[in-house]
Amino acid sequence: MSTGVERETTIAPSSRSAAFFDLDRTLISGSSAFSFGIAAWRADLMRTRQLLRDAIAALSFRFSGSTDEKAVQVRARILEAVRGNRQSDLVAINADIIPKLMLKVRPEARELLDLHRRAGRNTYIVSASPQEMVGPLAEALGMTGGVGTVSEVKEGVYTGELAGPFCYADGKVEAIRELAGWENFDLERCFAYSDSASDLPMLESVGHPVAVNPDGPLERVAHQRGWPIVIFRRRTKRVVKRTAALMAAAGFAAGSFAAGLHIGRRHPI
Repeated sequence: MSTGVERETTIAPSSRSAAFFDLDRTLISGSSAFSFGIAAWRADLMRTRQLLRDAIAALSFRFSGSTDEKAVQVRARILEAVRGNRQSDLVAINADIIPKLMLKVRPEARELLDLHRRAGRNTYIVSASPQEMVGPLAEALGMTGGVGTVSEVKEGVYTGELAGPFCYADGKVEAIRELAGWENFDLERCFAYSDSASDLPMLESVGHPVAVNPDGPLERVAHQRGWPIVIFRRRTKRVVKRTAALMAAAGFAAGSFAAGLHIGRRHPI
């Protein structure tokens, strides 16, 4: 069995790179869509039956992870939830949503954000959740920005259609590449973090992919390709389990994050 090692780690600074974070089960525990649904229901913008469907979907996602079929359902649910509502009304419920999501942000995720900020790296949320929620959450976290799903708005009212790609799977890659073009980011020097195999396109699009509390398929790919696996643990002492291959693949210096994240394999080495 490997032993834990804790020591200061430095990620080399770069103004031409960024760190991209998935939202649900990566930056936060659970589902942001459910928090959105609760707030919309309280503001009389969502029916009770629709909220119950979201609750079931959120629980299913929490315990079984994401699939393409679920993603299609999520997309339809987001668009249906906002259709016919005024954009200003949904923006207004951020006063309820954002504080609740901030409470769900994993402490280890905050430490990772701080680490990248100290390295001079831009940080972004990249999520299928509505842009109206993702942007303000990123701002509240002190991140550079947020990239979410953009719904079509005509005369201030949602039409129930998309105004761009659904920010999921290949859609995330499209958004990241567009952002990289604007900001002159070198994607080979960028980092990406996700828990789900559905985000393999995003992880593969950067030079430094990291699996965070990965689902089974992503964990297998991470082991096969030598990607770091980061396990966030709230109730146990956070220890870094390190192998040279994993750290070299991510471009980390020897040792752990100063934050004390758990990185490595789930099973004894």
